[in-house]
Order: sequence, then structure tokens, then C-alpha cells
Amino acid sequence: MSTAPVVSVRDLRVYYGTLRGPVRAVDRVSLDIGAGEVLGLVGESGCGKSTLGRGILGLLPAGAVSDGEVLYAGRNLVGMSPKELRRLRGPDLGLIFQEPMTRLNPLMRIEDHFRETLGQHESKLTDQEIRKRSLETLGRMGIPPTRFRQYPHEFSGGMRQRIMIALALVLRPKLLVADEPTTSLDVIVEAQILSILADLRQSFGTALLLITHNLGIVAEACDRVAVMYAGKIAEEGAARDVFSDPAHPYTRELLRSTISLDTTELHSIPGAPPDLIDPPSACRFHPRCPNAMVVCAAKSPVEQALDGGRRVLCWLHGPEELIPAGGTSELEREEIAVADEA
Repeated sequence: MSTAPVVSVRDLRVYYGTLRGPVRAVDRVSLDIGAGEVLGLVGESGCGKSTLGRGILGLLPAGAVSDGEVLYAGRNLVGMSPKELRRLRGPDLGLIFQEPMTRLNPLMRIEDHFRETLGQHESKLTDQEIRKRSLETLGRMGIPPTRFRQYPHEFSGGMRQRIMIALALVLRPKLLVADEPTTSLDVIVEAQILSILADLRQSFGTALLLITHNLGIVAEACDRVAVMYAGKIAEEGAARDVFSDPAHPYTRELLRSTISLDTTELHSIPGAPPDLIDPPSACRFHPRCPNAMVVCAAKSPVEQALDGGRRVLCWLHGPEELIPAGGTSELEREEIAVADEA
């Protein structure tokens, strides 16, 4: 695995325009993904994970605006023309969508999907070369050549997801964004997909951004994890370190909410993710945080670097000169709650 980043994201913002005002879906996010590295992106629904993945690839709907930097091969993808981005998507930048049945054309055979994909980006390939390369990629996914001329509806959900992965991999991208690739799949197929992704980075050195709700998948398949909340990265670090000793209260609450064989009672995070049109002042997690202090509602937290290359966006970790002495009393917490309700 190379330590040089394939993609470097710096202060990326993605806003959606609405009649009520801009939705701050991604708000000054920075991260790196190295060759052969898997970065897991986790968080509750609506925290901006999918928007971040699409923002990196420049696949945003009309009405969305973005700024900041997404540096790939020395070029900034933000602001790049649609024509230039189309050249990069496929051979350089790949995306695995959610819900493969809605992404595969029901009127096209699987063979036609591969012919269209390869013909668009590698027009010099002959029909024989397209067939050979397609079948090789499908074979890696466990799809036999006898299924090559079938239609999407003739496959199970797990096999359609493998076909979507194969379509993304047939062009051998340097960066792959996998947006919940195991959603709605049973645990057997899920394990097969994870094995395929592990083989992908070993064989091709692909940098992978794995977006998921499943913390178990992150623990098993990812080198690093970034925890996203309300459009910001709350914590990032090596998966082993984050899972064994979470630094941010939100990460800690997420881990407490997972179910295992040792679970004796269910736990959930009180409240709900904030409205990204009008998010809470200062720290966006403070209305739900069990460790909230007065400063959390007054000032935006400053990102702190921890041991092992970890970083966290939380006043619990400083800078100490800005944190009131003695922390927060129960009365102060009640005052914060009253102020938020007002």
C-alpha cells in the first residue's frame, strides 16, 4: 500500500439550493485516500455521506454548488468542465451506486452494458477484446460466462450488485466510491462483496471510499474510518484505534448503538440529526451530546490532532485555553437545552 494520496479533499463544501435556503450537506470537509487504502465513511442518514462521495466525483444534481479542492493527479476536480470530468470517470474515477436494479437498464443485456461502458472510454478495443475483458471481470465477481447475454431481471439482488461492481471495475479506476454496496443484501452475499473489494485493492491498488451504515463492515474491511455528522467530519483515524477508543462523543454513541451477541439492551442516540438548512450554532452535535459544555453552544470546535494520525472535532480535546475551567455543571446543561428550544 502506497502512502501517497490518490485523492486529497480540502475544505470541500456542497450546498443544495432550496426555497428555505441552502442545505449545507457537506461543510468544509478534508480527507486523503491513498492507493490500495480503504477509507470507511459512516454516520446517520442525512449526514452528507453520499453527497460527499458524489461531490468528490463531480456527480452533483442541478441546483447544487460546490467549492474547495478535490485534488487528483495534480488537478482540481471542483470547477472542472463536465467534458473533462466525463473523460476521467470510468478509467480514473469509479462509482458503485446503491440499488443496482434501478441503475441497470432493463432493456439491455448485461453484454450490452459492458459494450457501452468500454466502447465509451476505450473505443479502440475490438468486440473480441471487449468480450474477453468483460467476462474476466465478471468471473472475478463469480458471474459465469453463461449469464453474459441475460437481462438484469434474470439475476438476484446480490448478483446484480456484483454486476454493478464489475461495471465499475472493468475500466480499472484509480479511485472507487462505493455507496453502500451491501445494502439489502443477506450476510452471505455481503461477505462475498467484502471479499471482492479486498481482492480489488490487492490486485489493482485501487483507492476505495466505502460509504456505509454498517460499522461491522468498516471494522472488517477498512484501514481508516471517517465519522460524519451534519456535513462535517467529527472524527477520523485508523479503524482499529477509533473502534477501540473513540475520541468523539458521537462516535462513542454510534458504537453503543450497534448490536452484537453481547447486547443485553438496545441503545439509541437521543434526538435526531439536525436540519442542515439551519443547523445548531457552534458544535452541531451539542444538543444531543452527553458531554456538552457551555463552550460547545458558544463556539465552533477546533480540529485537534491526536496520536496515531487521528483528528477529532470536539472541545473535549481542546484547545484547553478556550475551554472553561471545571467543565459544565448540570445547571449549565439545562441552560443550553433551554436556549436550544428557544
